[in-house]
Amino acid sequence: MSSSAIATQAVNAPDHCAVAPAWHTAVIVLVVLGASLAGALHQNLSPIGRAQGRVGGYVIVMLFEWALVAFIWWGVKRRGLSLNDLVGGRWTRASEFFRDLGIAIGFLLVNGVILSAIGHLLKASHNQAMKNLLPEGPVEIVVYLLVCATAGFCEELIFRGYLQRQFAVLTKAPAGGIALQAIVFGFGHGYQGWKYMLIIIVFGAMFGLLAHWLRSLRPGMLAHFVQDGVGGLLGRHLMR
Repeated sequence: MSSSAIATQAVNAPDHCAVAPAWHTAVIVLVVLGASLAGALHQNLSPIGRAQGRVGGYVIVMLFEWALVAFIWWGVKRRGLSLNDLVGGRWTRASEFFRDLGIAIGFLLVNGVILSAIGHLLKASHNQAMKNLLPEGPVEIVVYLLVCATAGFCEELIFRGYLQRQFAVLTKAPAGGIALQAIVFGFGHGYQGWKYMLIIIVFGAMFGLLAHWLRSLRPGMLAHFVQDGVGGLLGRHLMR
């Protein structure tokens, strides 16, 4: 079979084919969990960049997430796919962007109520690592928003675009893909403590449901960026 035929087959059967080899997925999961464990042990989002200050930590996080995306790109390319296939299309008109933005905002309103209720039940409180993450001053705010944009794109692609697809194929069920990627996503935030990890698992599951329903990561990417960005900028005042 020619390479062009393989590519066509992969694109035409998106819900039934793995986008990369199993070993490739195992590497992604191990790297995510390893970084999370390091963050939990050092009580910091980026232990490597800790000595460089907040901006240094932000830069390390962005480089780490883009490196994972590059590794995913290399893996899916071997199956004749592109990152755009994982995202689920692109914006071709301004109206499509604003439609997805509206979906994102509506989703965040529902998501916020549910996560706030869970946080209240768990009596979850922000630890020092989470407080240290928040920006102070104009330079840190700008770089922090770049981190949020990176997280919005990269984390949605890694977890909802790539891992959710891979786990769905492994379990032969979309629900299995949504659940497993959400668990890895939650466990990937070890620096936030176990209560927030549980909240983040629910966060990941809801974003997974959104991606599965819409067959697109674009609204979720926008929602992820807005939630992290607005939450961080508000949090820097509320946590003082």
